Amino acid sequence: MPGPLSDVVVLDLSRALAGPHAAMMLGDMGARVIKVEHPDGGDDTRGWGPPFVGPEDSRESTYFLSCNRNKESIALDLKSGEGRDVLTRLVGRADVLVENFRPGVLDRLGFTVERLHELNRGLVVLSISGFGHDGPEGGRAGYDQIAQGEAGLMSLTGSSPQEPTRVGVPIGDLLAGMYGAYGVVSALHERARTGRGRVVRTSLLAAIVGVHAFQGTRWTVAGEVPHSLGNHHPSICPYGLFHTADAPVQVSVGSQGLWGAFAPLVGLDPADRRFAANGDRVTHRDELVAVIEAAFGAEPAEVWLKRLAAAGVPAGRVRTLDEVYTWEQTRSQGLLVDVDHAALGRVTLPGPPLRLDDASHAGGRETHLAPPTLGQHTDAILAWLDE
Repeated sequence: MPGPLSDVVVLDLSRALAGPHAAMMLGDMGARVIKVEHPDGGDDTRGWGPPFVGPEDSRESTYFLSCNRNKESIALDLKSGEGRDVLTRLVGRADVLVENFRPGVLDRLGFTVERLHELNRGLVVLSISGFGHDGPEGGRAGYDQIAQGEAGLMSLTGSSPQEPTRVGVPIGDLLAGMYGAYGVVSALHERARTGRGRVVRTSLLAAIVGVHAFQGTRWTVAGEVPHSLGNHHPSICPYGLFHTADAPVQVSVGSQGLWGAFAPLVGLDPADRRFAANGDRVTHRDELVAVIEAAFGAEPAEVWLKRLAAAGVPAGRVRTLDEVYTWEQTRSQGLLVDVDHAALGRVTLPGPPLRLDDASHAGGRETHLAPPTLGQHTDAILAWLDE
């Protein structure tokens, strides 16, 4: 079965992560994604490493491999007349254009929004920036860690308010890509009624603010300034990481019923006035955490995980990535895909996070394309334009 976006052509002019991630998500659902790269080095992430893998004369960055599956690559110099001519023809054949240049760069290349829609009135344009396309700081360059700090995420993450910490993946870029892909699909749905494409805009700032969730309303509604609490939830207790005799275990006691099941395991009466209701437990968090840590420290993680499971209390271990990717549950969800790469041969990649219907594979296609080598499909794409 073709993927739900198999009739969509995506022109990916973006680089680094936010735009490429959005385009990859569309490709995972079956879209044909044509990645436009500069002939000299291509996407910046081709040089981000180590690790690099493959033969010495064709080394590939594992960073690039992470965000460019299900794409074709054409090498174009957009500052040249020939490159702009090819891009003009591509725009005419595309349904979606993805770009994350700094605001104004695409205009200076001669492809303003007005020009793009003159060439193709149905074109959906996804434009991703660092801090927004307008406003007093709209022109700032966007890099994930800077955005994590500026958008408040680092103030919520880490062991204490004195140690603001970035998330271990470029979460601002990834979220902007996800929101962008969601916006594109919405705009394509609208185009089916109107025949006109529109511009979808998001930014790293917007994407991170968009996931502040309950931390945001703590400030906007209650006037509280949230700060980091390490591995414990600010509004639910106990909900976090605890140390056993040999390894950490995470526990989520998210209801009064679960508290009734959990408390006896650590030697507490569920009706103890200090901890009887969730609000009480949050107020006396330090005291409760000390009790749990003392109990958990007496026995190894495996004992506690079995005990918690028997009591119906949600709990889990903390896995390293090698453990995640060799875990049978991960594999059962189609979260690894094998692809044939032009330079590397058969390689395994993390796969799409969506499954459609009861398919055993993830994403909207049965087989996935390996991330392309630079300019791998230039001739084939030019031939398609001539059809």
